[in-house]
Amino acid sequence: MKSVQIVIKKLSFINLLFVITFVLIFSSCKNNNYSTNPTPTSGSPVQNEVWMQNSKFNPASLTIAKGTKITWTNKDSYDHTVTSGTPGHPTGLFDSGNVASGGTFNYTFDSTGTFQYYCRIHADIMQGTIVVN
Repeated sequence: MKSVQIVIKKLSFINLLFVITFVLIFSSCKNNNYSTNPTPTSGSPVQNEVWMQNSKFNPASLTIAKGTKITWTNKDSYDHTVTSGTPGHPTGLFDSGNVASGGTFNYTFDSTGTFQYYCRIHADIMQGTIVVN
């Protein structure tokens, strides 16, 4: 009888470890810099938003006021990047890294000028411009 109680206690301890491990794994999946919530693919981008869709930036050119935050949203089923500069000549001003499907990247433009950007993965076809007044 005593050995049965020991086995039950060990199984309870193993179950508790499993639950703790499960909670830790799934709570660590949260990434505070990007949203990975799926977003609808129909319609149009809202103000101060650029969609990465069909391997293009939509809109490809956007004019904004200084201090405006732009949100790029990946509407494709594969990764994209938002990298300042032109293909082969990144400026280092911003770089999203890989943005997964449904993910977003934000950048606030605090100075005036014309800022070109591109997708490092699809540089030959994905390029855009932000004009800041």
